Amino acid sequence: MKNPDTILFSIIVPVYNRPDEISDLLSSLAAQTDKGFETIIVEDGSTVVCRNQCEAHINDARVKYFYKDNEGRSIARNHGMDRANGDFFIFVDSDCILPPDYIAKLRKSLADAPADCFGGPDAAHESFSDTQKAINYAMTSFLTTGGIRGGKVSMEKFTPRTFNMGFSKEVYEKVGGFREMFSEDIDMSTRIRLAGFRITLYPDVAVFHKRRVDFKKFWRQVHVFGMSRITLQLLYPGSMKAVHWLPALFVIGAVAMIAGAFFCKWLLIPLLVYILALWIWGIVSTRSLKIGTMGVGAAMVQLTGYGTGFIRAYVWKIILRHGRDIDDEIARRKGK
Repeated sequence: MKNPDTILFSIIVPVYNRPDEISDLLSSLAAQTDKGFETIIVEDGSTVVCRNQCEAHINDARVKYFYKDNEGRSIARNHGMDRANGDFFIFVDSDCILPPDYIAKLRKSLADAPADCFGGPDAAHESFSDTQKAINYAMTSFLTTGGIRGGKVSMEKFTPRTFNMGFSKEVYEKVGGFREMFSEDIDMSTRIRLAGFRITLYPDVAVFHKRRVDFKKFWRQVHVFGMSRITLQLLYPGSMKAVHWLPALFVIGAVAMIAGAFFCKWLLIPLLVYILALWIWGIVSTRSLKIGTMGVGAAMVQLTGYGTGFIRAYVWKIILRHGRDIDDEIARRKGK
């Protein structure tokens, strides 16, 4: 690896109709204490563009702005990598805010524990809405699926996610870019690992992630996540672990307990104990009665959304073997 002090980072962000979010992200980049980076903004066919926001930060955030026809976020990221000058490509979502020492901590982490590919956790900024903080609790708590996402390593091999992910230019040259599919970051991380590159979690290199702004949008998002887990299993047989079944098992168990309660109310006790644990830990971890309470609702949305998406795709693609042509086509393109 090059001397970490000389590494240039290219921060690549696909954007679609989110000028306000980009303004917040660019402001946080302008405040970085380590200036060894460039920012690549790829406008993916937006009808409400962020060109003005980018031009306002063209110097302090070292912004390069590109507009292209709408083809999806993966193609936009690849478009950015082809135009980047960095030794490492960093990916964050447009709804992220980076702490002022993000680049500095990343540089130090690479020096202390060199890696070809890496990622870090996400958290809620104090300026976020109560709903965003509640959703963040649901997405990061060890009582939900936080242990199988980008911020934990205890439940499965660490898999970086594109809200906070990076890899070297060498990785891109060997593995290629992102594929346009749901859970493209998991697919990319899997291909990187299979190519023999080192993947590391940098727990101190965190971002603030706004996520969806209401529970309806959040449900749709996690429902797709659940469905995409089946696609990933078809692409990489054996990649699905027992922990990935947990939301689906929660849905099945909750439905069974609620139905059984019509005959024996005591069957609801395990569900109520779990909800109570979510509530208490939510209050403790967020230090807010309101957010902790909302966090219970967010957790229910997350688990049922992911679980039903998982069950739906499992039945349709695994049991009934329908709709697998797209997955087969993706599989045929492996390595391309």
